[in-house]
Amino acid sequence: MAACVALVLLVVGVRVLVVDRLWPETRVQGLLDDAARAMAEGRLDAPDGTGARQLFEAAQALDPDDVRPRAGLSEVADAALAQARAAVEARRFGQARDALRLAQALSAPRDAIDALDARLRALEAGGAAPDVLLRQAQAAQSLGRLDDGADAALPLYARVLAIEPGNGDALRGRDESLAALLARARARLREGDLRGAATLVAAVRGYDPGHVDLPDTQARMTEELDALRRRAARHLDDGRIERALAEWRILLAFDPDDAAARRGVLDAGAAYAQRAERHARDFNFADADAQLREARALAPDSEAVRAAELRIERSRAAYADRGAQLPPQERRRRVAALLQQAAAAQARGDLLSPPGDSAYDRIRAARLLAPDDPAVARASARLLPGARQCFDAGLRANNLARAHACLDARIALGEGEPATREARRRLAQRWLAIGDERLGAGNLAGADAALSSARAIDPAVPGHAEFAQRLRTASLSGE
Repeated sequence: MAACVALVLLVVGVRVLVVDRLWPETRVQGLLDDAARAMAEGRLDAPDGTGARQLFEAAQALDPDDVRPRAGLSEVADAALAQARAAVEARRFGQARDALRLAQALSAPRDAIDALDARLRALEAGGAAPDVLLRQAQAAQSLGRLDDGADAALPLYARVLAIEPGNGDALRGRDESLAALLARARARLREGDLRGAATLVAAVRGYDPGHVDLPDTQARMTEELDALRRRAARHLDDGRIERALAEWRILLAFDPDDAAARRGVLDAGAAYAQRAERHARDFNFADADAQLREARALAPDSEAVRAAELRIERSRAAYADRGAQLPPQERRRRVAALLQQAAAAQARGDLLSPPGDSAYDRIRAARLLAPDDPAVARASARLLPGARQCFDAGLRANNLARAHACLDARIALGEGEPATREARRRLAQRWLAIGDERLGAGNLAGADAALSSARAIDPAVPGHAEFAQRLRTASLSGE
C-alpha cells in the first residue's frame, strides 16, 4: 500500500515539473524565437498575431516574471522609431504615422516621438515654415479668398495647424474664415441658392465640424427647405403649376431623393392633365395637347394622366361630329387657315413643337374638320417622317413620354395600322423593361405603374402576363 502511495506522489511530482514548469518555458522560448524572426523580417506589428509586438506580448502573458519579453517589446519600440524615421525621409507619410503610433503605444522616448512627429507634420504641410504659411493665410483672408484654392486662407491655416496644432493665430484665423463662409451660406439661402449654401456648409464641416455657427446655419437651411416645400404646395393649390414646379425642382437639385418634392412633381403632372381636360371641354385642343404633353413628361406612369388622355379623345370625337355640321364653305375656310398655319410652322422647323403652335397640331385640327380632304392628307404625309424620327429619338433617349407623344402624332397624321402597331409594341416593351428594372430595385409601385403603361399602349405586349406574375409574387413575399 505504501509503495502505491509513493508511486502516485512521484507521478504528480513529475507532472508539476514537466507540465507546469518545463512546458511553459518551452512555449515562451518558441514565442521569443518567432518574435526574433519577425523583428528580423521587419514585421513589427500584425493584426493576425504574427508581428513581433504580438508575439512578445503573448510570451509575457505566459510568464509575467520573465524579463526577456519586456526587453523584446522595448526593442520593437526602438525599431518602430527607426522605421518611422526612414518612412519620413522617404516621404511615405502613411507608413510613418503607423510606425509612430506603434512606438507611442510601446512607450518609446517621448522626445524622440515628438521630434519625428513635428518633422512629419512639416513635410506633410509642404515644407514651408509655419510663420510664412500663417502670413500667407492672413493675407488671403483679408482679400476674402477663403476656400477657392490651395493658396486660399482655410487650406493655408490647415497647413499651419498640421505643423503646430495649438497655434493660436491660426486657430483664430480659421475660426473667423469659417464664420465668414457660413455668413455667405446664409446669404445664399436668402437668395434661394440651396445648393450653393449646402456646398459652403459642407466645406465648413470639413474644416471644423464643431464650429459654433454651424448648428444655426444648418437650422436655417432646414427651415428654408421646409418653407420652400410649403410655398410649392400653395402655388399648386392656387393653380400656379409652373411656379410650384420651379420650387420643387430647386428642392430636387439640392436633394434628388427629396420625397416631398418628387411627389410634388407628380402632382404637377396630374394638375397639367386636369388643365388639359378643361381645354378639351372647350374644344381648345391645341392648348389641351400642350398641357397633356407637360403632364406626360412629369408623370408618365400616372393614372390621372392616362384618364385625361381618354377623356380628351372623347372630346375630340365630339368636336369632329360638330365640325361635320358646319356649312361647307365655313369648314373649307377653317381648314385652309389651319393648313396655312401648318405650312408656316413647318417652314420655321416647328414640326412637333412648341405644343399648340406646331405644324402637327394645326394639321391634326384640320383632320378633325375634314378627314377626307386631299390637301389635309398631303400635309399629313409631309409631317409623318418627322414624327417617326421623333418616336425613334424618344426611345433611344429612354424618354418614353416623348416617344408616346410622337406615336400619337403618327396616329393622328394617318399612318397605317401595321407601322403604328409595331411602334406600339416597341414602346410597350420598353415600358416592360423599365418595370423589370424597378422590380429588381424593389420599387414595386413603380413596377406596377410601368406594367399599366405597357398594357395601356399594347394590351397584348409579349411578356406582360409573366411580368405581372413576378410582380404578384414579389408583392406577396414582401407582405
